Amino acid sequence: MAPTEETLPSDADDTPSAARASSDSPQPAARMPRWLPRAMVLALALVACYRLATWAFDRLTGLLLNILIAFFLALAIEPAVDRMAARGMRRGLATGLVFLAILIGTAGFFTLLGSMLADQIITMVQDFPQYLDNVVRWINDTFHTHLSRLEIQDSLVHSDWLQSYVKNSADNVLDVSAQVLGGLFKVLTVTLFAFYFAADGPRLRRALCSVLPPTRQVEVLRAWEIAVAKTGGYIYSRGLMALISGVAHYILLEALGVPYAPALAVWVGLISQFIPTIGTYLAGALPMLIAFTIDPWYALWVLVFVVIYQQFENYLLQPRITARTVDIHPAVSFGSVIAGTALLGAVGALIAIPATATLQAFLGAYIKRYDVTDDLRVHGRTRRRGMSALARMRAALARRS
Repeated sequence: MAPTEETLPSDADDTPSAARASSDSPQPAARMPRWLPRAMVLALALVACYRLATWAFDRLTGLLLNILIAFFLALAIEPAVDRMAARGMRRGLATGLVFLAILIGTAGFFTLLGSMLADQIITMVQDFPQYLDNVVRWINDTFHTHLSRLEIQDSLVHSDWLQSYVKNSADNVLDVSAQVLGGLFKVLTVTLFAFYFAADGPRLRRALCSVLPPTRQVEVLRAWEIAVAKTGGYIYSRGLMALISGVAHYILLEALGVPYAPALAVWVGLISQFIPTIGTYLAGALPMLIAFTIDPWYALWVLVFVVIYQQFENYLLQPRITARTVDIHPAVSFGSVIAGTALLGAVGALIAIPATATLQAFLGAYIKRYDVTDDLRVHGRTRRRGMSALARMRAALARRS
């Protein structure tokens, strides 16, 4: 029994020491999930791709805008190119003739306008002392002052703001030249892309449809046809309104005896229609300035006529013409111009209306429409009052049947 009694205490003493040894031994560390490194690499790759795409988009924004302008220009001239190609002419030659006609018209317009402005500037410089004498005489008679033209001229010539303006203008000659060259390069880029889009229109559509299933091909071709029709209708409506505006302003300027009335009428017609929202007021500034050189009251008459004609065009002429060509509500067109200006500036304002009309016509095919109930809250009370007795009788019989 003695050995047994000695063994029991030793076992009891060894058990806590073994537990302490096992508790002091280092535990194995938690292993990293296998998917975590791959997820981190994928996240870094996505961030890098996003930054690269943002950088590339910022660099290519100007080019993308030029391509967008060229695309809508190609859509506008495609009906004329299609007619000439249908008569056996090659599309490249037909597109070149259309662009040649546009170039001749634009060059002739700016040449006529430039000669008119040059003559008027020379006349205004020569008659400037007389204008200044009249203004000084009016100020002296009205406010009982004793101003002199020579003193005013001397103060203007030796003024600090004039000298600083001349110095800044001389320093900015290179910047202006660079901007002019950049503008010419943009015009050339737009012209080349528009030429390729119009000349290779069928080939471009074939290439686009070749990567789409047949059902999608029908939708793309229909959308393209709608875009051509709406853009052509927009150009036609603007051209017609420019013609009407030019004739109206020509009659006014000719009646007032303002020189260069035909050129000014063409200027007002084109600028007022193809520069949205503020085009009318920009176009009216030049005839007002030239009319002011003849008589200040003539400038006031021109201003009043421009404002009145603008209201006539907005509320009577434009809704009737655009309803038949573009088929878009005036409020929608105005909102689209504002949205286009906010998104793309002047380019967005120019292409907003045909783009909106195209989208509206394309989505109209997928929207199911129902007959509207004959309710006064829908049609208004004027409809029921304007119905004849025969129409009311037919409506009553239709309801009974």
